[in-house]
Amino acid sequence: MESIDKPKPNCGVIGIWGMPEASTMAYLGLYALQHRGQEAAGIVSSNGKKLFHYARMGLVADVFRRRDILDRLPGEAAIGHNRYSTTGSSSADNVQPLLVQDRDGPIALSHNGNLVNYWKLRRFLEEEGSLFQTSSDSELILQLVARSHGKRMSDRLMEALQMVNGAFSLVLITRDQMIAARDPLGFRPLCIGRRGDGWVVASESCALDLLDAEYLKDVTPGEMVLIDKDGMHSIQFRESSERKHCIFEFVYFSRPDSRVFGDNVDKTRRKLGHYLAKGHPTIDADIVISVPDSSNTAALGFSHETGITFELALIRNHYVGRTFIEPEQRMRDFGVKIKFNPVVGVLKGKRIVVVEDSIVRGTTLKKLVRHIRDAGASEVHIRVSSPPIISPCFYGMDFPTKDELMAAWHSVEEIREFIGADSLEYLTIEELLASVPHDNGQGYCTACFTGEYPIPIDAKNDSIKFK
Repeated sequence: MESIDKPKPNCGVIGIWGMPEASTMAYLGLYALQHRGQEAAGIVSSNGKKLFHYARMGLVADVFRRRDILDRLPGEAAIGHNRYSTTGSSSADNVQPLLVQDRDGPIALSHNGNLVNYWKLRRFLEEEGSLFQTSSDSELILQLVARSHGKRMSDRLMEALQMVNGAFSLVLITRDQMIAARDPLGFRPLCIGRRGDGWVVASESCALDLLDAEYLKDVTPGEMVLIDKDGMHSIQFRESSERKHCIFEFVYFSRPDSRVFGDNVDKTRRKLGHYLAKGHPTIDADIVISVPDSSNTAALGFSHETGITFELALIRNHYVGRTFIEPEQRMRDFGVKIKFNPVVGVLKGKRIVVVEDSIVRGTTLKKLVRHIRDAGASEVHIRVSSPPIISPCFYGMDFPTKDELMAAWHSVEEIREFIGADSLEYLTIEELLASVPHDNGQGYCTACFTGEYPIPIDAKNDSIKFK
């Protein structure tokens, strides 16, 4: 749907161990992580003897719409996945968790991220006789595990992860063990919680909150966490002193009530708004509004710093699904109007500051500015709580190609004219980095804002148009 002119979320993973009705707990965890992927959902459970699998295209509530589906996923261990495709097509074959039959028994995998040497490794494996069932880079990890001669699953997975490059936060399950692992640079978040005698692994801490699980720690970059009947054990499978956390998790992806990369998202987003107000020209405006929901807290930070009153002036329709039928071109503006409706009584005759978290193509914001003016606003000033996006992401975010990125080819003034705003200011990269936590030597990937990629990209990926 065109009205969501944003980078698409990547994926969300959940793992449950040692809990009755583990599949139901995984289902609830996927609800909390629905924002990370709305294309497909799935769960694999284990009763200690066998793995049970159910995965389909659609939202969590649609995929698991009947109680009997969860009843067919017995056991005290389960993993789940919400998908938005970044490598591999949007099709039922690529829905996760992926389940394969290995020589030692069944294995299931849920993966969040993107492997940048996927094509090179896939070509190698195909030449060696491997047969792929999907076009997902996640299957590559399972293929490498299957080829390993290691005696234990942890050894085989460790060998596989030594061969892949890129972003991966994953959870794997066998009949009697669950393993969580994170790439050495820590691109994507992954945390561990405890609920009674059971364990929870999740992409974001908001899933732990829903399950009444206590947050314990993040999975350390380069760490593999093994959970079985003997408890939790840790292996550092690859050392790395450098960190490249995806800074866009703070800007847009993660829920504001989550803790990622060691800090609360809400607190960081308020800092984004603070710097956006402090380091840029003062605006003589009447009210500050946000484009709900992801820029709400940045707008609050901006309001607090400037003293300009924050108002709710755009009402979001939360029930617009991904299957919304886009009208014909002559009615295309309904795509934005069905998503956001301006509150005329708040906007009429006012000078407005609109805080937005990012601009990708600019087409949606252009329509939104026009609707705000139609509602009676006398001035519309745009403030963006991130720098201009000039490059696509190859580490698990679904950005358009560089050709489609407005800021890659146009100046700030040209973008302002295009969207029809009275003024336009972006957060600088220095202000963005000043807003995020840097405890314990944390570093960040800012490739989408700088074009500087921390890991070289497989040549074939250069032409990928993510879907």
